[in-house]
Amino acid sequence: MRKIFLGFAVLMLAAVVVQFYLAAAGAFDTAPNDEAFDAHAIGGTVLLLLAVLATIVAAVAKAGGRLIGMTAGIAGLVLLQSLIRVLADALNDSSDTSTTAGTLVFGLHALNGLAIMGLTARVLADARRLVASPQQPSVAA
Repeated sequence: MRKIFLGFAVLMLAAVVVQFYLAAAGAFDTAPNDEAFDAHAIGGTVLLLLAVLATIVAAVAKAGGRLIGMTAGIAGLVLLQSLIRVLADALNDSSDTSTTAGTLVFGLHALNGLAIMGLTARVLADARRLVASPQQPSVAA
C-alpha cells in the first residue's frame, strides 16, 4: 500500500507541474479569456481528486498522522484555489472587468499554487522515505 501511496504522490507532483504549464498557456493565449483556462480548471479538479484519494491511501497504508495530514493539506490548498478565484471574480466589476482588488486577490492564486507545489514535493519526499523504511509488523489485538 505504501508503494501505491508513492505512486499517488508522483502523480500529484506531475499534475501540479502540468497545472503551471496550463496556466501559462492560458495566460499567454492570443486572446486570454475564461475558455483559455478550461484545461487548467479541469486539471485542478483532477489534482483535487488525486489528493483526496492519496489521503485515503495514506491512511490505509498507516503512513503516520503527519504525512496523512500533509496529503490532506494538498486537497485543502486546491480547494482554496477555487475560493480565491471566486473571491477575485466577486471583486471585479459587473461587466466582468478586472478591478485592482480583484487582480490583487487573484495574485494569491499563483502564490497558493507555489505552496501546493512545495507541499506536494515534501509529501513525495516523505513517501519515498516511507517506502524505503522497513515496515513495522502490526500488532494483533
